[in-house]
Amino acid sequence: MVATTPAPVTVGTKGLVVEEYVVGGTTRARGVSVRCEGVVHLYRTFEGHDVVALRGVDLVIQPSERVAFLGPSGSGKSTLLALLGGIQRPSAGRIFVGDEEISRMGERFLARLRARRVSTMLQGAGRNLLPYATASQNIAFARLAMEAEDREHAVPAPELLERVDLGAQADQTVSTMSGGQRQRLALACAVATGPDLLLADEPTSQLSHQDRDHVLDLIHALGDELGTTIIVVTHQPEVAATFPRTITMKGGRVGAEGRAGTEYVVVGEEGVLHLPSHVAAEWPAGTLVRIEPMDYDRLVLSRPDGEGEG
Repeated sequence: MVATTPAPVTVGTKGLVVEEYVVGGTTRARGVSVRCEGVVHLYRTFEGHDVVALRGVDLVIQPSERVAFLGPSGSGKSTLLALLGGIQRPSAGRIFVGDEEISRMGERFLARLRARRVSTMLQGAGRNLLPYATASQNIAFARLAMEAEDREHAVPAPELLERVDLGAQADQTVSTMSGGQRQRLALACAVATGPDLLLADEPTSQLSHQDRDHVLDLIHALGDELGTTIIVVTHQPEVAATFPRTITMKGGRVGAEGRAGTEYVVVGEEGVLHLPSHVAAEWPAGTLVRIEPMDYDRLVLSRPDGEGEG
């Protein structure tokens, strides 16, 4: 059996403060697991109508995984991200970050969690930054909630800005930066505390292809170098395709998953399956389907001759 030291060692890595464990003589960065159990979320419109945004989401994400939530507007992906970040609370169900159940956590403890372990990039770089402050001042602001000892271990802001190719913009005001520069600065601020979990809502939206690819490269470099658990929300399949695991949200549920280039549908409550869009187009609602087991891990779905034909 490989021995693991019981206590983490705090170190600085390329401008970040991360907790690492020594495993078999090798130092590894720590990500954190995420688990959802039957998560339901409702919200009320201005007209007073209740809308179900999430319908019984069950999900497990392992430490250091990189996952993309994919789906159209209204599918529930951004709502789920907000729940994982402790920004909102679920109407029902349980959410765990590591061993901590954040769905029942008090606001004081949630604030501490968000300051130290979980970092969220909201959609739109401007929502994550102080527009009339410089890049360096934004990094300093992001670290205000850190313990003094942790701030001492953190590499100075200029080195962190170099990491995201903004070294020359350290003293530049955010309001004068390009969209790509602002998004890279927002990413630097999000990781400035060395979070165990990074949540990013549409981090590449409204960016040029070049800026989009640059931001994605930086996000994946973070995962490679630090082992941070990363969850990204996107409506762009080409962005989701760069992640090892893709979770497709449909109607407030987990409808499908992609792993290592292979697509899977996910069995939901009461055995419900969301068919891939190209199959659903040929097999509309109400189609009779026969299910035949072939062997231990294979089923064959078929429909009667002429069923579904116009």
